[in-house]
Amino acid sequence: MVTPRQAAREQMMRDIVRVGREHLTTVLPADLSLRAVARDLGVVPSALYRYVRDREALITLLIVDAYDDLADEVDAALAAASRRSHRKRLEAAVLAARAWAVRESSRFALLYGTPVPGYAAPGHQTAEPGTRLALALGGLAEDAWRAGKLKTIDAQLSRTVRADMERLRQTYGFDMPVGNISRVYGLWSAVIGAILFDAFGQYAANTLSDHEAFLRAHVDGLADTIGL
Repeated sequence: MVTPRQAAREQMMRDIVRVGREHLTTVLPADLSLRAVARDLGVVPSALYRYVRDREALITLLIVDAYDDLADEVDAALAAASRRSHRKRLEAAVLAARAWAVRESSRFALLYGTPVPGYAAPGHQTAEPGTRLALALGGLAEDAWRAGKLKTIDAQLSRTVRADMERLRQTYGFDMPVGNISRVYGLWSAVIGAILFDAFGQYAANTLSDHEAFLRAHVDGLADTIGL
């Protein structure tokens, strides 16, 4: 049973994240200020320190929140497309991630943009939410493999890379071959890179008349790459 004190603390943490999100739309992560967050919450800074000890802790809260929000959107898209082909599920997942990134560009930049000077993300807090997107893509490929819809990729891997992929295979309980796992691991960065180009206007001017159509075509090629 949640006590009134616990409920009040949880509400304050939600409020801190909400205001922190709002601030990210107007300032860079390096310029986030606990004092400014406290002001907008209507509390004195010393009261806020009982919940968030410093600016780095606030950034960590916002990173975890953004990773989870992005992954939740991708998971929902995959669930909605569960009766479609694996290629179409992959497309749905990537388009959902793109839609989130375009809508939440400041939060996407916090995750995948320029590192915040002097900030090092604490792995014990950020690693699990930070890999949810990769595991969603990996889970889709693994489901395709078990359904007989994923071709074996006999990739030429160095001993080191093969060992790394075998470790991932064992860690996450994948049955698909390490060649496929290496392609799926690369798929993660390819998807993020494509979305970064799209969300932040990195494509050359006057080259794409329909960004979403190009992304669909790109994802179709990536589906071939991983063996779908």
